[in-house]
Amino acid sequence: MEKQLGKISIPLFDRTVATMGGRQRPEVRIGPRFGVDVSMIDIPGGMTMAMTSDPLSLIPSLGLEASAWLSVHLMANDMATTGFGPMYGQFVLNLPDTLSEADFKQYWAYIHRFCTDIGVAITGGHTGFVAHQHSTISGGGTLVTIAPRNTMLTASSARAGDAILVTKQCALSSAAILAMSFPETVKNKAGTEVHQLACNSFYQTSALSDALMAVDGRPDGGQVSAMHDVTEGGVLGAIYELTVASGHGALIDSDKLPVHAVQRQVCHLFGLDPRYCVGAGAMIIACQPTATAAIIDRLQLAGIPCAEVGRLTDAAHGIKLIEDGRAKDMPYHEEDPYWAAFANAYQNGWK
Repeated sequence: MEKQLGKISIPLFDRTVATMGGRQRPEVRIGPRFGVDVSMIDIPGGMTMAMTSDPLSLIPSLGLEASAWLSVHLMANDMATTGFGPMYGQFVLNLPDTLSEADFKQYWAYIHRFCTDIGVAITGGHTGFVAHQHSTISGGGTLVTIAPRNTMLTASSARAGDAILVTKQCALSSAAILAMSFPETVKNKAGTEVHQLACNSFYQTSALSDALMAVDGRPDGGQVSAMHDVTEGGVLGAIYELTVASGHGALIDSDKLPVHAVQRQVCHLFGLDPRYCVGAGAMIIACQPTATAAIIDRLQLAGIPCAEVGRLTDAAHGIKLIEDGRAKDMPYHEEDPYWAAFANAYQNGWK
């Protein structure tokens, strides 16, 4: 049977990672959970340590700078869901032996710069060159932050009745990376302007500012109850995961989802529904309905678009998506179609 691309399936996760977590320690408040972006450990002094890990990228078609950006900011997006920025970083690099020393120095200089920009101290890891390493995944990293106990948010803390907000737009990273990776195809079929606008959106794939602006310096202030960054499965996948993690239902209006023309056109070219494909840079925010206007205004004043797309409901109501005026069960795609679309375009010789 062909393996699923991307993250492992929920059933496989439940049979392995979720139930085989090594020694149980009472200070581990949140371990591996479906739909939760960070782990949390209570430490002495009334503090809690949050940790998140992700692959690191080295993608030739994007270049060293963009690859380093993804490596740092996709991890930072996960940590941002706590309402706090990351503080410390560990990096493991298994680099292709074809990468020159000069290119490694440049790549690492970008990692250093992007970590510095968001306040991350690089505290260690492992770096080496590996023969026959041709993957665009160059290793993995972990970010850590420490904050007073009971002040950090998690996706599981969303409340029934909360409004659901989405920042920026759907398929932000999918459209940007596809346009950068297959420039001739996108220019020829969607036009030079669409290609350029999609490429320009690449550096909007950080959602750290979105999250910090949403909580306005008070993650424990009560307005925002939970956040989830958008990765595999897109905006709707992230909403689904937050809903399941918090044990609730949801009612989402598809017409209110922020799908912009550029992302729609690029996704259409690759046979993708922008609502369901990788969308790093967008943040899902669950908040008190009375705080919705203030949060949206705060974000928009900072130049971050934000839209209300639905509400969390009681679990008994299920997770529903309103399309064409009818509410039906929202599907959850365990395999993000982006990976197959990228692979097919590459195999078909798209440039």
